[in-house]
Amino acid sequence: MRMFLGMILGALLLGVGVYIYDSMQTSSVANGQVATSNRTIVNWDVAKADFDALRDRAHKDWVRISSK
Repeated sequence: MRMFLGMILGALLLGVGVYIYDSMQTSSVANGQVATSNRTIVNWDVAKADFDALRDRAHKDWVRISSK
């Protein structure tokens, strides 16, 4: 059980670390093509859109399964 808790905590810590690292970097979108050397690791807009689609699909599936 401790191993699974450690894996979950490690994944959360990694995600928070990447978010903090990316928030300190300059964005190539905000600064044009000159900032290509300081690109962020994750495209957070795309990640949010994918997460929202996953959440909506899970909600629709839950409603469909629970209505039976």
